Amino acid sequence: MDRRIFVRKKEGFLVESLSLLGELKENLKENSLKKIDIYNCYDVFNCTQEEVDLLKNKVLSEPVTDEVFEKIDLSEKKFLSTEYLPGQYDQRADSAEQCLKLLGKGEKVKIKSGRVYVFHGEISSLEKIKEYLINPIESREKDLGTISFQEDVEIEPVRIFHNFIDLNVSKLGKFLIENSLAMTLQDLQHIQEYFKNKEKRNPTETEIKVLDTYWSDHCRHTTFETELREIKFSPGLFSHEMKETYEKYLSLRKELNRENRPLTLMDMATIGARFIRLKGGLEDLEISEEVNACSIVVDVDVDGIMEKYLLMFKNETHNHPTEIEPFGGASTCVGGAIRDPLSGRAYVYQAMRITGAGDISQPMENTLPNKLPQRTISKGAAAGYSAYGNQIGLTTTFVREIFHPGYVAKRMEVGAVVGAVKQEFVRRETPVAGDLVVVLGGATGRDGVGGATGSSKEHNESSLIKCSSEVQKGNAPVERRLQRLFRNSEVTKLIKKSNDFGAGGVSVAIGEIAEGVTVDLDNLHVKYAGLNGTDLAISESQERMAVVIEAQDYDTLIKLAKEENLETALVGKVTEEKRLIIRYRGETLVDIAREFLDTNGVRNIQEVLVTPGETLPEPAIFTEEALKSMLKSLNVASQRGMAEMFDASIGRGTVLMPFGGKNQLTPSEASVQKIATDGFTNTCSILAHGYNPFISSASPYLGAIYAVVESLGRLTAVGGDYRKARLSFQEYFEKLGDSKEKWGKPFQALLGALEAQLQFNTPAIGGKDSMSGTFKDIHVPPTLISFAVATENVSNIISPEFKEPGNYVYLIHHFPGENNLPDYEAIKGNMDFIRKGIRSKTIVSASTIGFGGWAEGVIKMGLGNGIGGDFNSSVSPLKVLPGSFLVESPIKLERGILLGKITDSSALYINGIKIELSESKKILEERFRK
Repeated sequence: MDRRIFVRKKEGFLVESLSLLGELKENLKENSLKKIDIYNCYDVFNCTQEEVDLLKNKVLSEPVTDEVFEKIDLSEKKFLSTEYLPGQYDQRADSAEQCLKLLGKGEKVKIKSGRVYVFHGEISSLEKIKEYLINPIESREKDLGTISFQEDVEIEPVRIFHNFIDLNVSKLGKFLIENSLAMTLQDLQHIQEYFKNKEKRNPTETEIKVLDTYWSDHCRHTTFETELREIKFSPGLFSHEMKETYEKYLSLRKELNRENRPLTLMDMATIGARFIRLKGGLEDLEISEEVNACSIVVDVDVDGIMEKYLLMFKNETHNHPTEIEPFGGASTCVGGAIRDPLSGRAYVYQAMRITGAGDISQPMENTLPNKLPQRTISKGAAAGYSAYGNQIGLTTTFVREIFHPGYVAKRMEVGAVVGAVKQEFVRRETPVAGDLVVVLGGATGRDGVGGATGSSKEHNESSLIKCSSEVQKGNAPVERRLQRLFRNSEVTKLIKKSNDFGAGGVSVAIGEIAEGVTVDLDNLHVKYAGLNGTDLAISESQERMAVVIEAQDYDTLIKLAKEENLETALVGKVTEEKRLIIRYRGETLVDIAREFLDTNGVRNIQEVLVTPGETLPEPAIFTEEALKSMLKSLNVASQRGMAEMFDASIGRGTVLMPFGGKNQLTPSEASVQKIATDGFTNTCSILAHGYNPFISSASPYLGAIYAVVESLGRLTAVGGDYRKARLSFQEYFEKLGDSKEKWGKPFQALLGALEAQLQFNTPAIGGKDSMSGTFKDIHVPPTLISFAVATENVSNIISPEFKEPGNYVYLIHHFPGENNLPDYEAIKGNMDFIRKGIRSKTIVSASTIGFGGWAEGVIKMGLGNGIGGDFNSSVSPLKVLPGSFLVESPIKLERGILLGKITDSSALYINGIKIELSESKKILEERFRK
């Protein structure tokens, strides 16, 4: 039988209802609304009465907090009922089905979930409420008049594009648009020539979609692989310095025998590490065919014995998905970041989240047409990332939202993670003919279809309507089981090579795992019936891993996976013939030569014009009003409420909590976690970031330099050694098109990053690029985030809050050169001095100087333990000082500017202006309190 069950919170537990009521009153001005009843609605199919009773009493409700109904009276009431779109992953329903099975029932039961909102009181516009509650990307109105499990999804057979090889250029251009392809017309001509002359046939729809995915910017970094020619520098600020760095780059190409290779952004991004390794400075890099994450060899003390571990780290963006479906996009951002080191067999135990948004405190009515409100995106994304991370058990101790009006063009959603595995547990071998390809983990759905190509496209007015299938739905419990499986050394020693199901799904995850492979899509587990072969080939459905094993190890792997309740599917075999062959239901959907796949399409050629930078603005004159205005500003105001959504104590390895001091109010400088081992360890990993959008907007060159400086500075401030750091960059720029000036922005940013790498001798061994930050005439600021990672002993880690009254506070000042260019030797001297002081216990707290100058620093350092001080300096308290630090010491120091002493007062004096700590806390928390 089929039944419907409603569950509603009892009085006293109406947290969500009261929150939504407040939102609708504030954002939609529904001031006459008195109350909202929220029901979780479950349609249950193929069930017995016993199973219905179990669901009502044991699975779907808690007796203390919930009321359960089989019918609710909606007559003469204003209400709204919602459900997920067909094909979207429904975690609430999935969890209910699994719970029923754990109780020994429900083998045939299927469940669909929805929501019913009943509004009490007068409402001015139900349509506006619908728009507020329903994101058309993921959900729709639910018809409460029927109970049906049939999904209204049109499934089309896989087509062959007849006459494709005979289309002229004009018709190829039309073909490109009609099929919503992300590739260029030149790529399409390249494909036409291949099929006409090599395969001598017309391609299938699947082949075209697979190639579009395989060669997308997301999968193959086509922007970063574009050949750059005719590079010119306009005269002006930093042009001389940028030319000098460019000449250095050309000399490195010569020294590394890369002069015959195309000059590309990718070459610029990786050449620093190549050169430093040539000079013996990157001896800890793990060299492997598997390059899904940055991987270095580190020493870890385990129960007093030093052991070799692989430390892996990765940053990941999901800007496009999060812009259009915040919860799902952000949850799959952290899921995707985890999968990269996980595919390398590392256990991921540490995370950081850096995001970019417009002003989320703006009224909802200021939202641009065809856009979600910035507040909706930020709140939904934070909920999605935290929900996924908290479920999978990932410690997230550092969360920051960076505000800049340019991020209204497209949200920035970046996750960075760190994982580790004992080196001897990892087997890395090249697959050979006869090896098997097994998919572990989640089933395949339509979610994520087109995500790789979609993320490469410019966001426009129709994105919210057309892109529903591109946003994946994360299933954290399944990825948690994958993590558990890969922590078993018996499993990891069976795996010759592994690849995660990120962008591109089967076509990329399995397609690139070996030079020759045959795939049988019939063996894939699916979330629902009706997917066609193209869907199965390119779906990016999360929580799946492709592994290559020897045929003799298949039964063992299946047994071990079953112990973790993980589904397995034997879907492929490695072949001698170097071709990607994908079959489904007796048909060959893809049959393409590896040599052609690896061309990555037509390499584009682009001219570059590097434009000069702008002078950085001077800080405001320091007054009491300016001080309070700074504390309220977007990038200074407290984000504690957001950070507290994330679990910072999972795994008991947290060294620094997100906020320090007895009051937990001083934000930490970096994420610091003990490395996950099977025994006791004092070895920890530090993950720090650096980026200021306003410096980068003035000059991408200078912004990238100071991003590296800031990341190394934050690492230093907690006790790390910048000389041991390894970097990974996140690039995010506007859609470049064929504009020489626009191409000059990432070009000069990478010049700046290269200059900083060489000056600090700290190589960037990985990164991620996203080049689609444009909405109409709005562009994201030039973004290059530097992530710095190093290991350290826990005994050398310090927290940033002031420790003791009577201690001295110093500004360890970096005096930049002309036009704010850094004095590298001074910065390195500062960092060496601070590290030495931390080790000798003469420096007991430290912080870098952020958006609000040293005034922000002393206030936030004082809040942690509620102790103030009297501080004075001729250096403007509001000036942004990259490369500078605030430090606390019990003794007088020989370096830096003495600002003053810490007192046991509840007030701070900054250049004679008094502010109570309680008042500063109130001002800091005012902006984002709601």
